[in-house]
Amino acid sequence: MKRLLCLLLLISSTALAQQNIMLSTYEYPYLVSYLELNSQHQQLKMAYMDVKPQRPNGQVVVLLHGKNFGGAYWKTTIAALSEEGYRVIAPDQIGFGKSSKPVGYQFTFQQLAINTKALLDKLGIKKIFLLGHSMGGMLSMRFTLMYPEIVAKLILEDPLGLEDWKRMAPYASIDSNYQKELKTDFASAKKYQQENYYHGSWKPEYDEWVKLQTAAVGDPQYPVVAMNNALTSDMIFTQPVIYELNLIKAPTLLIIGSLDKTAINRDLVKDPAVKAQMGNYPKIAKAAQQQIPGSQLVLIDGVGHLPHIEAFDRFIGPLEPFLKN
Repeated sequence: MKRLLCLLLLISSTALAQQNIMLSTYEYPYLVSYLELNSQHQQLKMAYMDVKPQRPNGQVVVLLHGKNFGGAYWKTTIAALSEEGYRVIAPDQIGFGKSSKPVGYQFTFQQLAINTKALLDKLGIKKIFLLGHSMGGMLSMRFTLMYPEIVAKLILEDPLGLEDWKRMAPYASIDSNYQKELKTDFASAKKYQQENYYHGSWKPEYDEWVKLQTAAVGDPQYPVVAMNNALTSDMIFTQPVIYELNLIKAPTLLIIGSLDKTAINRDLVKDPAVKAQMGNYPKIAKAAQQQIPGSQLVLIDGVGHLPHIEAFDRFIGPLEPFLKN
């Protein structure tokens, strides 16, 4: 009897741990549904919010999140777009948010694009406006290159991948990134976000997004999350899209915070001159605009890596007319 009780406790604690690393106790702003995926010989669950407007305009906007986030941080964007009649789909990519945290998964932008396409197929969606932020911007570019017939318009909010960090910074191994991720806590994540996303400033409401980033920290299975984070960091560093920007055919809008200085592995660069030129977003965004045929660029002065959080009105201002015209 004791053995049976111990076994039941072990099973239930393992299930609870899996729920926790899937952020079961973190409340999202809208109902979360799940797509069952058989990917790389694993049965996985891809979480997503599917928000239907009260007065539909027949258009669908898909929102792709950044690396340290999940779909929850799009809540004000979803509300504004829904009010304008758009159906809004906001998935959590595999390895992030409320989606499965697989072991031994090969993370590539192509794989995440395939997963996202599978979600759209399940929902019967054939045409979208695609908006991606940060890592989600890289994924949006890859998705658009893979499925040009689906993307009617592309919006890139401070996307990663507008420069090739492999040519500027040393490589950080997956093992070293994993060890760094294991040390993450609320204080270190807040410090990172403050320095890298908000150019040293902070508001109390930003704490919510630190909680989102660190929601699984302390869980017995957090090492699985840490490894997923290390693998996706490697994906971002080793899989640039910058050399294919000229192949993007969809009408494209870049929305860029003028103070954004994001650059992967800049802390490992020893040459001060090289370090100083990395992550110059106004410069690299202008170069990207020149490469993407017919694209538009909006620079938001005094804002960092998260315009839709830091300065929502100035973010949504250029977005809505771009979608309508």
